[in-house]
Amino acid sequence: MLVSDSAIRRLNRDFRAKDQPTDVLSFPQLEEHGEVPPSANSVATNAPPLTLGDVVISIDTARRQACELDQSVADRIRTLLIHGLLHLLGYDHERSKAEARRMFAREHELAAMLDRDD
Repeated sequence: MLVSDSAIRRLNRDFRAKDQPTDVLSFPQLEEHGEVPPSANSVATNAPPLTLGDVVISIDTARRQACELDQSVADRIRTLLIHGLLHLLGYDHERSKAEARRMFAREHELAAMLDRDD
């Protein structure tokens, strides 16, 4: 979902106890039921689609960040979407410095793959 800063602030406050807007939030569906997201290698190609959860992006924050980073809003939203999806897959940059490096490396790798397809 693309939402305003005020909407994402409410979500951030209600679900993370942080009363401030943020750029992206992820709400995993599988973790709620005690399940672990599967690795891409373990999902059969003929398996039904798997709902990982929801990603919420603040369009207001994305616009500001795009301006600060001198990139298009679409590119910034794409980066935030990748970031949110990685969280749904179990990555967490807040867990440790090593995990942050792993997550951001994967984020850059996926963005580069999409750039090649453009």
